[in-house]
Amino acid sequence: MTAYDPDNIFAKILRGEIPSTRVYEDDDTLAFMDIMPRADGHLLVIPKTPCRNLLDASPAQLAAVMATTQKLSHAVVNAFGADGVTIQQFNEAAGGQEVFHLHFHVLPRHADVSLRAPGQMGDFDVIAQHAEQIKAALA
Repeated sequence: MTAYDPDNIFAKILRGEIPSTRVYEDDDTLAFMDIMPRADGHLLVIPKTPCRNLLDASPAQLAAVMATTQKLSHAVVNAFGADGVTIQQFNEAAGGQEVFHLHFHVLPRHADVSLRAPGQMGDFDVIAQHAEQIKAALA
């Protein structure tokens, strides 16, 4: 397995070098909106410490990220009146991982509504509005 790259896009987001629409942060994790959302309210949860993926994560990193993933899952279900939530997590290129910093996708889901195709840039005004809905659900 390749070593962690401190210049990956999520590490840059953590350092404030790249803008993001943050919705939640604690001492160990950060949650921010996906700029290519496959569903309204699609967000990402990452650890604040270096970690390539699940295969090299410490138990403490995994516990922190999973607790935040659960918290944000409840928030998106409430914010969007969703019927459920899909959690996605990929490991290494062969497993579909594209950004090599541990992250979990949280996607609110509605019955009989398919996910949008991957790789399509979202409308940043709509993404910001969705972020506000999630923050309100967390309050």
